[in-house]
Amino acid sequence: MAYDLLIKNGTVIDGTGAPRRQADVAVMDGKIAEIGKIKDGASKTIDAAGCVVAPGFIDPHTHYDAQICWDPAISPSSWHGVTSVVMGNCGVGIAPCRPEAREIATRDLVNVEGIPFEVLERGITWDWQTFPEFLDAAEKRGSALNLGFIAPLTPFRHWVMGEASMERGATPEETAQIKALIGEAVDAGAFGFSTTILNQHMGYQARPLACRNASRDELKAYCNALKERNKGAIEIALTQKISVLTDEDEELLASLLEESGRPVTFLALFQRDDIPEACAETLRRAKAHKGAVPQTSPLALTREVNMRNPFSFAAFKCWGRVFSDKSKEAQRAVYADPAFRNAFREELKNATGFSGDWRRITVHEAHKPELKKYEGRTVGDIAKERGKDGLDTFLDLTLEDDLDIEFVLAQFNVDLKRVTENLVDPRVLIALGDGGAHVDMLCDAGYPTYLLGTWVRERQIMSLEQAVTRLTAQPADLFGIKGRGRLAVGNAADIAIFDPENIGSASRGERRFDLPGGAKRMVMPSRGVEYTIVNGRTVYAEGRVTGTSPGEVLRS
Repeated sequence: MAYDLLIKNGTVIDGTGAPRRQADVAVMDGKIAEIGKIKDGASKTIDAAGCVVAPGFIDPHTHYDAQICWDPAISPSSWHGVTSVVMGNCGVGIAPCRPEAREIATRDLVNVEGIPFEVLERGITWDWQTFPEFLDAAEKRGSALNLGFIAPLTPFRHWVMGEASMERGATPEETAQIKALIGEAVDAGAFGFSTTILNQHMGYQARPLACRNASRDELKAYCNALKERNKGAIEIALTQKISVLTDEDEELLASLLEESGRPVTFLALFQRDDIPEACAETLRRAKAHKGAVPQTSPLALTREVNMRNPFSFAAFKCWGRVFSDKSKEAQRAVYADPAFRNAFREELKNATGFSGDWRRITVHEAHKPELKKYEGRTVGDIAKERGKDGLDTFLDLTLEDDLDIEFVLAQFNVDLKRVTENLVDPRVLIALGDGGAHVDMLCDAGYPTYLLGTWVRERQIMSLEQAVTRLTAQPADLFGIKGRGRLAVGNAADIAIFDPENIGSASRGERRFDLPGGAKRMVMPSRGVEYTIVNGRTVYAEGRVTGTSPGEVLRS
C-alpha cells in the first residue's frame, strides 16, 4: 500500500523510555500506521538518516491564549519540535469573557504575563464569550500545533462575580455557579483548571488577580468538579518564596490533591544560592503527597537590566540616588561617583539574590560600535580581561555606552550541580517555557532543544531516551492527553525529527518586531530540528515554518 508519509532510516526513540532502534515510520490519515522495516512506498518520503525520530514535544506551560489569535504558527514553539502546547496557566486568561470585561481580562494579561496592552488590543479577535466558544473559535481559526487548554480561574470568577471577584471570596451561590462553569469547561475539553496564590500576581488596576481571592471552600468545590469527572489536572503558582514549600503551601497542596483526586502541578522549582537546600526540601515535602508534580526549567531564570531603569537593584539602599533624579546627567554622575560604588560594594556583602557574582551579568546589547564586541560576554569575563573588579567594570561599561547599554542578570538556576538534581528527578516536570508571555524581556520557549543540546549531549546528565520521555509522555500523562506523547501505531502522527549532534538553542533569545503593530518580542531560534510534524503534516522544515495548519484543539 502507499502511505501518506514515510520516514526512513531514522533512529526511533518512541517516548516510552525503551532503547533507541533503527526503524522506519509510516503515516496514514494523520496517524502512525506502521513502525519497522517498511517496504511500501508513500506519497512523500523523508530520509531521516543520522537523525532521531521522536514523538513531538508537549509544552505544558504556555501563555499563548492571546497569541493564537494572530500567529497560527505558534512561534517559536513550532521551531523546537513542539507539536502540542497547553495554555491557560497561572489562573489568568481571556475566556470566559463578556464584551464589557475585555479590558479587565486584557489588563490582567498585561500585568501578570508582561504582554503589552497595545499588542493585545490589536491582536485579540474576541470571537467568543464562553469558554466552550473560546475552544471552538480556536478550532475554527486553525493552528500549526495542537492546542490544549486549562480553565484559568480568574475569568471564571469575574464572569460570575464581576469586579467583586477582585475584592472578596465567593458566596455559596456564586461558588456553585463558578463550579458549574468549570465543569462545563472540562466537559468541553479543558484539561483541568489553574490558579495562583502569589502576591506579585496583580491584575487590573494593580488589584489582586481575582483567583487569589478564592476561599478554601471555593477551591474545594472546583476540585470536586474534577473529581466528579475523574479527569483533568490542577496547575497552581504555589510557592510565595521561590522554591520554598512552606507548611501553609504544603497544606493547600494536600487539600487540592485530596479534594480533586487528580494530579496537581505547582510552581516553581528553581535553584537559589541564598537557600541552597530549598529545592531538595521542597521535593522531600512533595514526595509525601501522591500526584504532586513540581515544575522546573533547564534554563537560568534571567531578567533584563536597563541602566536607565535598573529595577533589579532597587532593593539596594544606595541605589536610591539613581531613582531620585532619573535625568541622564544625574544618573551618569551617580554611576561615576566612587562613594556610590563603595556603598554598593558594601551592600553586596550582605545581599540576597544577586550578591556580586559578575559572571551572572551578561552584556545583552551595547549601542556604541566599539562596545559591540562585548555582547554575549559576562561582566566577570570582561573584568578579568580589563584587569578590574566586576563592579567597576559593570559601571564603567554603563558610562562608556552613555547609559544605553542593556545587561541580562541570571538570578536563579545558575548552580549546575543543583539544577542537575532537579532535572534528573523523575518526579519533576521539565517545563516553565512560558511561551507567549514576557515577550519583550525573554523567551524560554526553546527549553526542549536547550535540554537536549546543553544538558543531554554536552553535560550528559541523562540519556536521550530519558529526556525524550520527559518532554513527551510525562506531560501527556499528567494532563491526560490521549494518543500523543509516544510513537505507537494508532497514535497521532506528531513527530519531531532532529539531529542529535546539533540539537540545541541558546540561553538567550533574539529580538524580532513581528507582534501586532510591529511591537518587539524576544524569540529563540532552534538548531538541529529538521522537521516538526503535526497530525502527519510538516509545519516546520529547513529552518522555517511551512504555513500549514494541521493542529487540532485537544479535548480532555
